[in-house]
Amino acid sequence: MTEKPSRDRILLVDEQPEVQRAVTEMLEDRDQQVVVAESVGRTRALIADDDERFSLVLLDLDLEGKGVDTGFELLDEIKRARPDLPVVILTGHSTVENAKRAFKGGANDFLEKDIYLAENLEVSFEKIAQFKRAVAENKALRRRTEALERTASFYRGKLERQYLIVGQSPAICALLDTIEKVAPIPRPVLIVGERGTGKELVAAAVHRLSPRADEPFITINCAAVPKDLLGSELFGHEKGAFTGADKRKLGLFELADRGTLFFDEVGNMPMPFQKSVLRIIEYQSFTRVQGTETIHVDVRIIAATNADLSDLAARGEFRDDLRDRLAFETIVVPPLRERPEDIPLLAEHFTEALVREAPSLSPKTLSPAAIEALQGYPWPGNVRELRYTIERALYKTQGDTIEPADLALPKPDAAHAETGALDEGPLEERVAQFERRLIENALEAAGGNQAKAAEALGITYDKFRYLYRKYMRGN
Repeated sequence: MTEKPSRDRILLVDEQPEVQRAVTEMLEDRDQQVVVAESVGRTRALIADDDERFSLVLLDLDLEGKGVDTGFELLDEIKRARPDLPVVILTGHSTVENAKRAFKGGANDFLEKDIYLAENLEVSFEKIAQFKRAVAENKALRRRTEALERTASFYRGKLERQYLIVGQSPAICALLDTIEKVAPIPRPVLIVGERGTGKELVAAAVHRLSPRADEPFITINCAAVPKDLLGSELFGHEKGAFTGADKRKLGLFELADRGTLFFDEVGNMPMPFQKSVLRIIEYQSFTRVQGTETIHVDVRIIAATNADLSDLAARGEFRDDLRDRLAFETIVVPPLRERPEDIPLLAEHFTEALVREAPSLSPKTLSPAAIEALQGYPWPGNVRELRYTIERALYKTQGDTIEPADLALPKPDAAHAETGALDEGPLEERVAQFERRLIENALEAAGGNQAKAAEALGITYDKFRYLYRKYMRGN
């Protein structure tokens, strides 16, 4: 069932009790909420309070017997503090000069307090509604223009470096085109691809090229949060909701309000929470754990997974309706083996990035043989694996040129690819490569669920987290 829209809050600034009663009754009959301020000080306090939100101010010019100048001063203060807040002037001193001054000061209407006040207010409200629609349309147009400018900068390579998607292959060009088209549309996006392909980078690019770019971009890894804490993490909780909840906590949906919430490894989200997330996508509202207040938010959902959600749905492990809602647009991130022509560009990009982070390292170039070796390797870990391969080679190579031997790529035969063992090199390095491949394979088999991967390897979750941070941190 659709939620009932929240009531407008109108600030009535007038010290006359009879006016307060008449206007309040009229507005409450229209299902409006009225807050009365009978003094200059009270008005200033309400306008200055960031927690107070009004849709309209009805302002009497002559307050506390100080003359119309006091009312005009308040009008000026209101418009400086809240430029988009509509103000209607109510006055018993209706003159042409005062009307001109009011409109010049930003008032949306100027009404005399006479027997026709109620009728005139009705007309004024329609004008205000048109004004608010125009303001909203102008804001949307401005955000759209800004988004288009950011999109253009994306192709000029001027978007912030950490959001840059490197490549010029047909697969990457198609990916960028999809990002450009879907970024301004306020609907969910599902990003699919193998581990290490850069799904979070794509999600961040969608956010940065959208009208929400200046608002929060918040990430949650559904495979990393324990099931019993996920509700509190997503929706927040009230004080005393459970043992240890000594104060109210805001959940990620509230923190992401007006921005984007990115669900990484969404295929690992427990079924009970899938229903709650589906409801939030539909109604943009929820309650905190052990709370009674309905919280309204404006959050765009982006989700990513390396699992087949259709297969999970067929097994009863993922809701069909949530999958459908998430996939307003599905972005497929290509594996690195399908775009080998991008490998030299990526290698150069990772080299420059590490040299900036560690100025003690000197830039190095890849020999033609090294580039050929990189392009011939299947990259089961995709771009993430390429990044750490380049960084290790840059760190260990003594000369100015990186050769194939410096890359320490696993041999391509099937047995070697399965175990990830090294036939050459120091024992410590060979053990590290073997551990890393075990972690990668266990994660992939568990669909990104670290707890299941730890169980499959027969180690504790803490031990797995240590190895994960050691070998797999970064995206």
